Amino acid sequence: MSIKSNLLAIQSSLPSHVTLVAVSKTKPVVDLMEAYDAGQRIFGENKIQEMSEKWEEMPKDIQWHMIGHVQTNKVKYMAEYVSLIHGVDSLKLLQEIDKQAQKHNRVINCLLQVYIAEEESKFGLDEKELEEILDSAEFKSLKNVEVVGLMGMATFTDNKVQIEKEFKHLKSLFDKFSIYNSQFTTLSMGMSGDYKMAIDCGSTMVRIGSSIFGGRN
Repeated sequence: MSIKSNLLAIQSSLPSHVTLVAVSKTKPVVDLMEAYDAGQRIFGENKIQEMSEKWEEMPKDIQWHMIGHVQTNKVKYMAEYVSLIHGVDSLKLLQEIDKQAQKHNRVINCLLQVYIAEEESKFGLDEKELEEILDSAEFKSLKNVEVVGLMGMATFTDNKVQIEKEFKHLKSLFDKFSIYNSQFTTLSMGMSGDYKMAIDCGSTMVRIGSSIFGGRN
């Protein structure tokens, strides 16, 4: 199957309210351009340097999403162009994004990453930390970031019951916080292996890589 036919098959299977992020990390520009030529305009990368190189080279109507863990000292390299930062897991990082966005006279959209998995390796905030950030005066003073929703990654497991439980937990947090935050419109959860379940549980944005571009080395 070609990248184009993979992409079109996935696009046609998604409900109209769900946004597809094509996860293009480690893939060459030629592969991304095949997806671009098939109509895809949102790409997700997990390394800022690689994303910036692709941004330089590729058409400027692409929205670039940073889906990996973000180090504070790297924010400046993407502040000029990034559309959405998925993995924001601290007030300190939000403050740095705000500072760098200001230099480019931009408002950068962000998702707060919630820890929903039963694995030690995943980053993210718990419910209490989420509440503390959103209620803090420091957060409310930020002018150049907009928190538009939540993001989470389920445990890497074949246990569908557990994955569904984690997705439903994240959706319940999203619902709880969107009552107070009218800009909360995006719930980013679900990847190649579990995106259909994520959508059933309320996801509005899915991050799909290998099902479009094939496996990674």
